[in-house]
Amino acid sequence: MSSPNSPDRFNEDKSTFAVRGGGEAPDLAAGVAAIRNVLDTLPIRPGVYRMQDARGDVLYVGKARALRNRVANYVQVERLTKRLQRMVSQTRSMTIVTTNNEAEALLLESQLIKRYRPAYNVLLRDDKSFPFILLRDDHAFPRVQKHRGARRAKGNYYGPFASAGSVNNTLNALQKLFLLRSCTDSFFKTRDRPCLLYQIKRCSAPCVGRIDEAAYRELTEDAKAFLGGKSTGVQAKLGAQMQAAAENMDFELAALLRDRLRALTFIQGTQAINAEGVGDADIFAMACKDGLIGIQAFFIRGGQNWGHRSFFPQHTNDVPEDEVLTSFLGQFYEEVPPPKQILLDRELTEGALLAEALGERAGYKIALQVPQRGDRRRLMDQAKRNAIEAIERRQAESTTQAKLLREVADLFDLAEPPERIEIYDNSHIQGTAATGAMVVAGPEGFRKGQYRKFNIKNKDTAPGDDFAMMREVFTRRFSRAQAEDPDRDSGDWPDLVLIDGGKGQLNTVKAALEEIGVEDVCLVGIAKGPEHGRDGREVFHMLDGREFQLPVNAPVLFYLQRLRDEVHRFAIGVHRDKRSKAIGASPLDEVPGIGPARKKALLMHFGTGRAVRNASLQDLQQAPGVSAGVAQQVYDFYHSR
Repeated sequence: MSSPNSPDRFNEDKSTFAVRGGGEAPDLAAGVAAIRNVLDTLPIRPGVYRMQDARGDVLYVGKARALRNRVANYVQVERLTKRLQRMVSQTRSMTIVTTNNEAEALLLESQLIKRYRPAYNVLLRDDKSFPFILLRDDHAFPRVQKHRGARRAKGNYYGPFASAGSVNNTLNALQKLFLLRSCTDSFFKTRDRPCLLYQIKRCSAPCVGRIDEAAYRELTEDAKAFLGGKSTGVQAKLGAQMQAAAENMDFELAALLRDRLRALTFIQGTQAINAEGVGDADIFAMACKDGLIGIQAFFIRGGQNWGHRSFFPQHTNDVPEDEVLTSFLGQFYEEVPPPKQILLDRELTEGALLAEALGERAGYKIALQVPQRGDRRRLMDQAKRNAIEAIERRQAESTTQAKLLREVADLFDLAEPPERIEIYDNSHIQGTAATGAMVVAGPEGFRKGQYRKFNIKNKDTAPGDDFAMMREVFTRRFSRAQAEDPDRDSGDWPDLVLIDGGKGQLNTVKAALEEIGVEDVCLVGIAKGPEHGRDGREVFHMLDGREFQLPVNAPVLFYLQRLRDEVHRFAIGVHRDKRSKAIGASPLDEVPGIGPARKKALLMHFGTGRAVRNASLQDLQQAPGVSAGVAQQVYDFYHSR
């Protein structure tokens, strides 16, 4: 078995081959013929297969213990479900990847589903990264912080947490209990007096020497014990220290320890789920109602509840519940490290294979268990109730959302309720850091994975020219859409476009789209009313020149306002990020071949970017960490003009 962390573990250059058929329109006979062409080339060994349409888009990713036997099932059309028959009718080529064993095939299948998001696979829609708590280990006074993404920093990671709110609550608890710093290293180095967190007793102020390394290290170890589930020991230790301080007449220290002890007691009392004795475990329960499948997840670490979340996988029609849960778990643990025990509400047909695959990736043994009694069974029953309630809430929300979309269709004369709504806005400050933003909404809510930002690149655009910015944004967006999806069958063309602006912006966008040959997209402008939006009476501008307002208590108005507010939020956030980067930019960023380390060396030696620009070649060569070649490169950049 190959190493789970090997970079060439799945080498598609060595083990992949494709066989193509022909024809673009769905044709069951053509699809079966394309698959039959593959069968003669397939080995009887484990691997993963990808079915692709005439354009090469991935329709389905599957794994098999014996590739030839598994793929042969697709040519027996009469035994396939309607869903699989539709898939076969669109199939024109297949890509095959062989693996060493079935466990590797399962891992690769999950990776490829996450990468390609095929139309006929069960998809984990909510696949954004989960937050962790990072207690860094690369500083004399370790920092505690929230972390998302790749775990490259040295330290201890605790998680996953169900939401950013769960992380923030735990971080607040850690600050109150253990007085650990949360500031960046650069902020830490420049302090000459304690910050506000020290004043409100949420930091021990190691930056100015109010605590030594040994005492801070003790706080750090206590925090690790707390996050590791040993809160009872921490509680006993704090109680003993408080008693000792009181006996020594050090009442100020005793009061501080008392407050920390109260904070710990409060945290223990606010756990919505009592998971003491469970240790580290993830709990999953699945419910199905009226064709909708919901999965409830509880995250238990060290006997503490670190939150719960509901998931609603996509493309689950005609898929057995067992297969849905197996596929969900494979995709879920693609990014999240699994605990040693995973508690499920049912036995899985491929449970042993899934446990083997997850254990291979994690590097330790994973157990999939179905609780039968005790605390684990009680937690599972609670997860099942939550799953059912989540489905009921989802159905109620879907009903309301469907009604709102029908009202939107009636309001803007659409033939059908819109499946995809795009909302646009611009953000800048007197023309600087100008950005455009697009958010996307549909029947299921906001599709945050499809949000887009546009850096305004046209140098001819005058600062603050909102019309020119809109023209550039729409030209780029729809020119690319025409090039990549001229037939409009990918689902990426909007049924309705909302523009934050009035008649001027609307006419500008209309003209920009007409120039590139797009004339059939419904455009609507949303402008502030006579009171500039303070009365909630937005004015809607239509392409035919009509203008109207909606009653202030109309549900469809609230929905459209929510869409407009979301694009405002996203546009302002993008603009702030761009402005922050511009503030921290240096003239040396323009010099090719100068990375962060050399830039820092030059600035530390000369003090400012202007001094570097005015320095002689000899002075540049004398800067520490700067070679003669780099010095010549910097000098030539500034003096060759």
